[in-house]
Amino acid sequence: MVDEKHNEDIEEQKTSLEDYPDAGGDGPITDAERALRWKQDKRIIPLSAGIYFLCYLDRSNIGNAKILNASTHNDLLTEANISSSQFTIALFVFLVAYGVFEVPSNILLKKLRPSRWIAFLMFSWGALTIGLGGIHNYASLTVVRFLLGVFEAGLFPGLVYFLTFWYRADERSIRVAFILASATLAGAFGGAIAYGIGHINQAAGLSAWRWLFIIEGIPSVISAFFVFFFLPDFPEDAKWLTIQERDLAVHRLRLEGSKGTHKAMTWTDAKQTLTDWRLWGHYVIYFGISVPFSSLSLFTPSITAGLGYGDLRAQLMTVPPYAVAYVVQILTSWSADHFNERGLHSAGMALIGAVGFLLSAVLPADAYLSRYGGLIIAASGAFACIPPLLGWLSSNIFSTASVGMAIALNIGLGGAPGQIVGVFIYKSNEAKKGYPTGHWTNAALLFLVAVGGVVLRFYYAWRNKKILRDRVEGQEVRLFKY
Repeated sequence: MVDEKHNEDIEEQKTSLEDYPDAGGDGPITDAERALRWKQDKRIIPLSAGIYFLCYLDRSNIGNAKILNASTHNDLLTEANISSSQFTIALFVFLVAYGVFEVPSNILLKKLRPSRWIAFLMFSWGALTIGLGGIHNYASLTVVRFLLGVFEAGLFPGLVYFLTFWYRADERSIRVAFILASATLAGAFGGAIAYGIGHINQAAGLSAWRWLFIIEGIPSVISAFFVFFFLPDFPEDAKWLTIQERDLAVHRLRLEGSKGTHKAMTWTDAKQTLTDWRLWGHYVIYFGISVPFSSLSLFTPSITAGLGYGDLRAQLMTVPPYAVAYVVQILTSWSADHFNERGLHSAGMALIGAVGFLLSAVLPADAYLSRYGGLIIAASGAFACIPPLLGWLSSNIFSTASVGMAIALNIGLGGAPGQIVGVFIYKSNEAKKGYPTGHWTNAALLFLVAVGGVVLRFYYAWRNKKILRDRVEGQEVRLFKY
């Protein structure tokens, strides 16, 4: 059933091959394609990475606010009279909203066009981040964090879906990596920014944590207007491309990639996506990687504070793990696309990340330098898994409607529950022990990711052999990517 649908979609997407006989095939990329791809990259990738940078900065700064100027009792928890358990619940409700609203958001992205929808989301989450600077109690923090989750939910799955309209399967992982790596940059810059803002505590009568939310929310609000006008929608109507470039952009994705002209999601599409059981393997694997991703995003400042660094210095010491992870993430994703081995690359990096967490768990609590090295290894391995996994999923879905839903389900059903678990595993009462529960949990889940990646890779190899064995001679088929 799935294989029949697979080949029907390919027939739908065929166009005249005579115009570009060498474009979009499995052979070497043509000079025309290379020039077009570079033109697309200059317009799409820096803008998308910048958008996600600001999103991640606004999402994760609550971890910085939690300990900022704690030594003078001017931190978020003390001034808003919020307990550690209440803080955890505020993180939890963000992720509940994040999981619920991802699928509807991707459907709206296709219906309303990416530039309009993403600009709206960006303006909304920026305004809410500024609003966090004015909260005074647990209730207001929880409500604003829930709304922040509603509007941030659609961005990352939306950007991954957006790339499928512009790039071939073997071009996506590295581009997803550049976008996702902006999150690691945001983690690095977030610590540095918090360190600097910590020195303006009580300026104009406001504590530094309030200034942190206000200063980091303003760029998102302003940038939303630029996104509305400059983020391209679909290749079919891109006026900044020549007619020949538009034709080539559409043609090179004839066998793979989403189409701006295709219909939006129907109930039939939804049913086929939900009952394609191989996709659930992807969701389980993504759950495994989402727990360390979430916990590192929110608790790295607390983890570094537990390594013997003071509150402002703890902010600064979050920079190296993210900086190293950025480089590793880019190199891993390039290699995964280049060798068409996304599953094995993700499995290998998950194994490295698991070793880093194991080191952090088994070393003595006062082995600060060694455990800090373990944190760098763990962050590098965990973050580097994600772009190949997302590129792998989007490469193995064969219709425009299904790819948007599957990406959102992957991040909503796999990612959001994983991120919720990540909220609870670094317990404040284990700070002096070195947070063993968090490290052991992350190590175990990364081992799950490694095993799952290997199993799914060999499953796709088996499916490809079956497709080649069953095809009619001369029939053009699309094989699963590894």
